[in-house]
Amino acid sequence: MNRRILLGYVILGIAFISLALTWFMFDLLYDAGEFKTIAPHFNGACRRISPAPGAEDITIHPKTGIAFISSDDRRARMRGEPSQGAIYVYDLNHPNPTLINLTIDFEQDFHPHGISLYIDESGDEKLFVVNHRAAGDCIEIFDYSEDKLIHRESLRDALMTSPNDVVAVGPRSFYVTNDHGNETAWGRTLEEYLRLARSYVLYYDGRQFQIAAQNIAYANGINLSRDDKQLFVAACVGRKIKIYNREPETGGLTFLGDIDLDTGVDNIEVDANGDLWVAAHPQLLAFTRHARDAKNLSPSQVLKISLQKNPPKIDEIFLDHGHKISGSSVAAVFGNRLLIGSVFEEHFLVCEMQ
Repeated sequence: MNRRILLGYVILGIAFISLALTWFMFDLLYDAGEFKTIAPHFNGACRRISPAPGAEDITIHPKTGIAFISSDDRRARMRGEPSQGAIYVYDLNHPNPTLINLTIDFEQDFHPHGISLYIDESGDEKLFVVNHRAAGDCIEIFDYSEDKLIHRESLRDALMTSPNDVVAVGPRSFYVTNDHGNETAWGRTLEEYLRLARSYVLYYDGRQFQIAAQNIAYANGINLSRDDKQLFVAACVGRKIKIYNREPETGGLTFLGDIDLDTGVDNIEVDANGDLWVAAHPQLLAFTRHARDAKNLSPSQVLKISLQKNPPKIDEIFLDHGHKISGSSVAAVFGNRLLIGSVFEEHFLVCEMQ
């Protein structure tokens, strides 16, 4: 082959590869929200509540106003420092509420992540907790009675390799999200940056774990509709909420549709009206920079999704550069009060909505 022709092919190949890489980087940055304009707003006032490091998930008893807060100092763990997470309660009906650590006497390795409060027909309460033990991830089940958490059991399974959030559907049954399909650090990184839909949802029926839904791009928060007939799953990298019809007898799920949100959806809470409250990361790469260094702020966002409308009505309730709180991961509502937690901050917010 003529050298000039060969050189032409080489140059053409290099140009094609360069163009493909440029397009990939632009598409990645666009999807991650790097080009978004953050215009902070909130119709109300917020105050910081601390210390509650890494208040990643918060759920509120719909009648008593007791907020359960999952707290873990993830930065200390990243530094290799010994630490123990906690479940706090915060009474929103008390005139001067304070944080109370309910797991101060829990002697096992405890690093809580997602949580779910289950209330049966008689009013008995159980708290389900994703726990990232050094010896392996598990779901902890506690009874909540007389202002105390009593540990009942720990459940684990080979399928549960990367649990993130949990939603209870019975006294010993639940769904749990596995936010990655890959089990290696390198594989998980590729999964995130290539935006691969490899994660899934597990269902535990009281006897065994099984895959209930799959092909999700970073399955994150999970919750149920008020009538328990639909399941909502946050696809963080997919920037949407996936809706499934649920068969109560078997736990089987049938995909119904997506709510596209164009933001990195984290945890999902459901209010008394059945509306979804979602905390999100509008700039996902900013959040990864914040995860590496607290000095790097990560914008926080709260969305309210009204499912009674068709299509669902989406309202942005809160948006902040990260000065009030960085890396928002949960938004829970009780009356006109909005609690916003995050993955790494030392505090959470209690906001009064106007």
